[in-house]
Amino acid sequence: MFFVTQDGGLTAAGYTLVAVAVFLLLIVISVFAGGRKKIGAKQLAYCSMALALAVVCSQIKLFRLPTGGSITLFSMLFVVLIGYWYGPVVGLLAGVTYGLLRLILGPYIVSLPQMLVDYPLAFGALGISGFFSDKKNGLLIGYIAAVLGRFFFAVLSGVIFFGMYAPEGMNPLLYSISYNGFYLCAEGLLTLILLAVPAVRKAMMSVKLQATT
Repeated sequence: MFFVTQDGGLTAAGYTLVAVAVFLLLIVISVFAGGRKKIGAKQLAYCSMALALAVVCSQIKLFRLPTGGSITLFSMLFVVLIGYWYGPVVGLLAGVTYGLLRLILGPYIVSLPQMLVDYPLAFGALGISGFFSDKKNGLLIGYIAAVLGRFFFAVLSGVIFFGMYAPEGMNPLLYSISYNGFYLCAEGLLTLILLAVPAVRKAMMSVKLQATT
């Protein structure tokens, strides 16, 4: 475990590897984004801005569970917005990038498979919103689909890698569903309430227009 410390964090080499991966993914995002509207620099700027806001909001925790997981200040929304603006390819790549940023800021690693599930895959799933970018009520539907995608990987990780924390006699799957469902559903519900406000919905549509034209 050259890249991981004994307490589940990252070594200097691990941080370097993740930082390089984030840099390469941002380049890939700019290539895909630029090929679609021929304004790759502008799209990359919007993606970087959304990812930065997501990272900042992820550090504002409204409620933290004792063994991991927290309700943040709409951090998932800013990642979902990238898919809503630019479609699934850029959205999924941005989600993976965000997962790697979260890995840098607060790593907890017990194995390579667990790291992949909890970070690139779980947060990458937020890019599912891109499949609904051109649909009616695409942001609302895409956000729900994205959170469900992250929920799937969170539950999978809970069952496979953290099932031993389930209370005695409790099924690990049920424990993982209830544990991860609590904080993800709580943040998801708060975000959906915010998006239901007409002024907010109008502002989101305006931002999308600016980001894609």
